[in-house]
Amino acid sequence: MSRDHLENNKLQKKLRRLAGKAVVDYGMIEDGDKVMVCVSGGKDSYTLLDILLNLQHNAPVDFELIAVNLDQKQPGFPEEVLPSYFETLGIDHHILQEDTYRIVQALTAEGKTTCSICSRMRRGILYTFARRIGADKIALGHHLDDVVETLFLNLFYGGRMKAMPPKLKSDDGANMVIRPLYYCREQDIAQWADYREFPIIPCDLCGSQDNLQRQVIKRMLKNWDLEAPGRVESIARAVRKVVPSHLGDMDLFDFVRLTKDLADSGSLALVDVTPRQ
Repeated sequence: MSRDHLENNKLQKKLRRLAGKAVVDYGMIEDGDKVMVCVSGGKDSYTLLDILLNLQHNAPVDFELIAVNLDQKQPGFPEEVLPSYFETLGIDHHILQEDTYRIVQALTAEGKTTCSICSRMRRGILYTFARRIGADKIALGHHLDDVVETLFLNLFYGGRMKAMPPKLKSDDGANMVIRPLYYCREQDIAQWADYREFPIIPCDLCGSQDNLQRQVIKRMLKNWDLEAPGRVESIARAVRKVVPSHLGDMDLFDFVRLTKDLADSGSLALVDVTPRQ
């Protein structure tokens, strides 16, 4: 057995272990669930589907996987790639065709990024389809780096202490979104995608834009990985270990009622701390 094979076997076990831990820690998948896996054609969603298929064969609960791709009619989009890939896997799949590309381009001012409008439209289409097929969960390929990047995007540009939750109920309460790659690093996912030779489809909407604030954050995290290994993982752990009484959000902690006679034992923390979208 070659050294490369051993290393990639180790990497697969790592990704599977971390995804399995996230699923268990946050109660993402239950027995009998129908999970709609959103596959865009990028490395993250390919890896998500790959790992979930692996977990499906080894998990102590039975669940169904359905792969879904949204073809947004971008110029040059290779329509045959994902259907062929899904068929080789033998997985139930659907290709949704919605010409959102022209709408996004028309609604985006010159020099502005398309991400905000595109993501809202894409989310609405996928949420509607999930309800139509009776999906219990919608699985997305966001990973640890996405979580930390989103935290800093909100800190630097939005003035909010907000990241990505591992599990989220949609505003209308009809859909549950899960992120099984919540503990996985992007560099590991990229390495796995290279090894598996997934037929990657580049995004001409957002991936080609060089004025994204997220790209600035990505470069910052990349530098940290080189200069201070472990820092990004530490920040990700901090997102999961929040102390409301040591921040300043009055919606999460009742500072008004806090007096020297009332110890800070956590009893003042408000009950409903559902992440706000």
